[in-house]
Amino acid sequence: MSLNFVLIEAWNGLRRNVSMVVSVVLVTLVSLTFVGSAVLLQLQVQSMKSFWYDKAQVAVYLCTEYSALGQCDQAEASAEQIAAVEAQLNSATLTPYIDKFYFETHDDAYANFVEQFKGSGVVDLVTPDLLPQTFWVNLKDPTQSAIIFEAVGGMSGVESVVDQRSYLEGIFSMLNAASLTAVGIAALMLVAAALLIATTIRLSAFSRRRELAIMRLVGASNWFIQTPFILEGVVAATVGSLLACGAIAGIVVFFVGGFLQSSLPTTSFIQLSDSLIVFPVLLGLGALLAATSAYVAISRYLRV
Repeated sequence: MSLNFVLIEAWNGLRRNVSMVVSVVLVTLVSLTFVGSAVLLQLQVQSMKSFWYDKAQVAVYLCTEYSALGQCDQAEASAEQIAAVEAQLNSATLTPYIDKFYFETHDDAYANFVEQFKGSGVVDLVTPDLLPQTFWVNLKDPTQSAIIFEAVGGMSGVESVVDQRSYLEGIFSMLNAASLTAVGIAALMLVAAALLIATTIRLSAFSRRRELAIMRLVGASNWFIQTPFILEGVVAATVGSLLACGAIAGIVVFFVGGFLQSSLPTTSFIQLSDSLIVFPVLLGLGALLAATSAYVAISRYLRV
């Protein structure tokens, strides 16, 4: 097979069907951008899980004079009850599991509340006595929070024991749902890209049907005829893949690293180095998709 002839034929095909090539580039760009975004979103979810789960605390809320839950009967936790809970947290049973803990008074809780909801009208409706005193517990292994529940959950003066990870689960569930949605859209776009590439190749072959007929009459093999068309699809899809890589890099740098990082400075976000591992996947997927679609399309055309 003459490599020079194959390359010339592929170039002529690209030049004659510019509008179709552009459509393949665009649909590949969009579909692979969705694929890359879905992968990056999943990486972000895993990064946030490891970051926030390690910081998640177990809150031991004590009774206030307004509490009617747990061991409370609308009576403030007494000094003796608070001391008993602290002693339990310092006991030999729990010490191996606890990294550290600290006690938050009514005034401390109110100061944190005011700081968190600064500028909101709800601040004027809350007084320190409405907010419970709390033991905030950091565990060496956040997955072992059940031990704290069992040890102090039923003690006098304890209103409730809450693992902050329970709040995070809802957020991560939504992010996972968004990731799956992106994967579904990406799959549909990849199917559309494959069909468009196949249609483009068949139309390109039809426009050169006289040349193909002559080549078959002089004994050219099917592989010799097919290769230029496959190269056309691969080239167009590769351009779309490169543009998709650029779009992913732009999203990470300007949206994630720019907007999100400045809006949520205490959160761990993926970096450009994380997105680099996605680029080979996008390039390989684009080339494979185009080669397969083009091969199937031109093979079926030659059988007609």
